[in-house]
Amino acid sequence: MTTPTSKKTITILGATGAQGTGVARTFLSNPLFHVRAVTRNPSSAAAQALSSLGAELVKADLNDPSTLPRALAGSHVIYGVTDFFEPFARYKSAEKAMEVEVGQGVNLARAAAGVEGLEHFIWSTLPDGRGLSEGRVTVPHFEGKNRVERYIKEKDPGLLEKTTFLWVAWYHDNYRFPMFTPVWVPSAGKFVQLGNYEGEVPISTIGDVRANVGRFVEKVVEQPGKTQGGRVVFASSEVRTAREMLGTWARVKGVEAQFVRVSGEAFRELWPLWGEEMGVMMELWDEFRERSWTDAEGREVLTKEDLGVQGLQSLEEAFKGLEL
Repeated sequence: MTTPTSKKTITILGATGAQGTGVARTFLSNPLFHVRAVTRNPSSAAAQALSSLGAELVKADLNDPSTLPRALAGSHVIYGVTDFFEPFARYKSAEKAMEVEVGQGVNLARAAAGVEGLEHFIWSTLPDGRGLSEGRVTVPHFEGKNRVERYIKEKDPGLLEKTTFLWVAWYHDNYRFPMFTPVWVPSAGKFVQLGNYEGEVPISTIGDVRANVGRFVEKVVEQPGKTQGGRVVFASSEVRTAREMLGTWARVKGVEAQFVRVSGEAFRELWPLWGEEMGVMMELWDEFRERSWTDAEGREVLTKEDLGVQGLQSLEEAFKGLEL
């Protein structure tokens, strides 16, 4: 594959997902970069939308490592993200979803390590819940990504030197998950949100990930001396308690809402499987509070202030466009 010699190529895996779309749109506006969007379905509406903005579409599948060398060839920057929830919904098993996600991430890491001229590899991951809790708590949609991170650290020091581990915080549209969706209660005349956690638990959020994550990635790429070598970057725009977040949503929508805590058992019974997956994350955050987004190994975690990220859309603005 060839691209204009005056531009560097950023190749985005999962380009039609929430993170990938946000990164692609940011770099499509950057005159220094050519955007290559890798997708399993180039004919999808999301892929065609990126193509119409100038992205190069390439068909490849993280489940099939034979498709990756061609898709990655000539890349200067690679952005890798995997989707735990697609296999989780399909197989109805956290263990199987982790297995799929780890396989995809390791396939990508191996292929990226073989790319001649690669300058920067960005792996979208999350904090190590097992490490923070000294093995007591496993959040499956964290753990799969963590295992890929450990693979890079242990198996490929050459790739690690080029790698940034990016933690992307809570999406505003997580409110579309049934266990987080405020429910209208006619007899109370208000919306009610049920949670197996305290209303005062702090939640770090990226807001609208499509609007904000690309700004972090752009700064990561601009400052390799600060962000490479296995450094951690935390993509979060603001922090709100669960109760404050619900209040922001209610204010934007012009409604009244109340947070109500329920037991972990009730939470899981109301939303089987999904309540378990999301419930364990919320319990981890409830226990560790401000430490939830710290590194279990004690590494420095770079924030928006450290990288000079500006122009982020607010959570309030993101909620204005959210339809549940």
